[in-house]
Amino acid sequence: MKNKDFALVLVMVGIGAIVALIVSHFTFSSASARKQNGEVVDAISSQFSPPPAKYFNPSATNPAPEIQTGNSSNPNPFNGSSQ
Repeated sequence: MKNKDFALVLVMVGIGAIVALIVSHFTFSSASARKQNGEVVDAISSQFSPPPAKYFNPSATNPAPEIQTGNSSNPNPFNGSSQ
């Protein structure tokens, strides 16, 4: 490309961009489209209420009790030759 061609392409790109901005402003950017409403929410507090005593009490059943399979007392079952 010659320098004249390069300059012409830049001018055409500039004109096209300006026309696109003007057209998009009138097409997509109406005053009602720019207004948005949002819900009002309450502030979040760092204070928590205690859990219900009906479910969380000292006599409640533990859903994840500690289970030992087998009778091995090896503390490192996968890190040694003694099993």
